[in-house]
Amino acid sequence: MITVVDYGMGNLRSVSKALERVGLEVKVSSNPKDVEDAKGIVVPGVGAFGDAMHNLDRLGLLQPVISSIQKGKPYLGICLGLQILFEYGYEFGEHQGLGVLKGKVVRFENKEGFKVPHMGWNQVWIKQKNGLFSGIKDGEYFYFVHSFYTVPSENKDIASTTDYSIDFCSAVQRENVWAVQFHPEKSQKAGLKLLNNFKNFVGNNR
Repeated sequence: MITVVDYGMGNLRSVSKALERVGLEVKVSSNPKDVEDAKGIVVPGVGAFGDAMHNLDRLGLLQPVISSIQKGKPYLGICLGLQILFEYGYEFGEHQGLGVLKGKVVRFENKEGFKVPHMGWNQVWIKQKNGLFSGIKDGEYFYFVHSFYTVPSENKDIASTTDYSIDFCSAVQRENVWAVQFHPEKSQKAGLKLLNNFKNFVGNNR
């Protein structure tokens, strides 16, 4: 059983359906105990960084999520679930994140020829070939919708990059923490392969 964390932000149904499609038993929940008891947790989300942190705190989910990560439980972050892993986000002011990874979250600059938000299919260039991207070809296309991107302080955390006006971090991987800026649940075959990799990770975790 894995728990998709419901903190009031994002389309949880499409994420949970995609996870079920690759064979995971899924519970969508805002109950802290369900996070604590799960074999793995998935944190999706679309919206503002500060709102996400506020909602996690308000619902009593902040500490269970941090504790789960610290205990080595498999974590998959999607979009906002990636961004909140970092120390600070700069959307409508400065907000403190989970601080699991060192770095910050900043907005794309307005540049001619590049609309913000970055929306649609784009290529992902893989830096860590095992784990998250196992069996996925370098340069595969995934579906993105975001105006902010992560800037990790440690290059070793970067699992992939994507080019959109700049070369930005589109996924991270460190030990039990996997997270992506794109939406695997909207990325067809490649997205399902990535989610299947997470399923295997959860199954192999003891």
